[in-house]
Amino acid sequence: MRCPFCSHEETQVKDSRPTEDGAAIRRRRVCPGCGGRFTTFERIQLREMTVLKHDGRKQSFDRDKIFKSMHTALRKRNVNDDQIERAVTAIVRQLESLGESEIQSTLIGDMVMKALARLDTIAYIRFASVYKDFRKPEDFNEFLDEVRHELEGGSDDEGAA
Repeated sequence: MRCPFCSHEETQVKDSRPTEDGAAIRRRRVCPGCGGRFTTFERIQLREMTVLKHDGRKQSFDRDKIFKSMHTALRKRNVNDDQIERAVTAIVRQLESLGESEIQSTLIGDMVMKALARLDTIAYIRFASVYKDFRKPEDFNEFLDEVRHELEGGSDDEGAA
């Protein structure tokens, strides 16, 4: 593993332990060149997945992109990184269990929306405003009406969001 500080080619593993959910191994590393310390995570990847964007482009699947999107939506909310990590791991496992090598970006977005709805309603609304490309205040009002209806127990329908 290359050092992120000085680009030294080899680093030493000082400590390894499984993550809380057991889905990855956390490794503390030290660079013999500069003495810098950093952490890496090793995860099982069952298959290579490609994301099919709505405009026809293809992109390699990147679990970190899901984490960053959720982390941004949850910024300054009472949800910690471990909770986000567990949600991302659940989404990735669901995607892998589909057995498909190509995944529609809308499916990933819908899964993220559902995970955020379970974690924090405000983050769910934040994410939706970008994901659904709200352009005017009325877009928020319509979506908030749907959220209120769902929170009141009005919809258990999988297609509702």
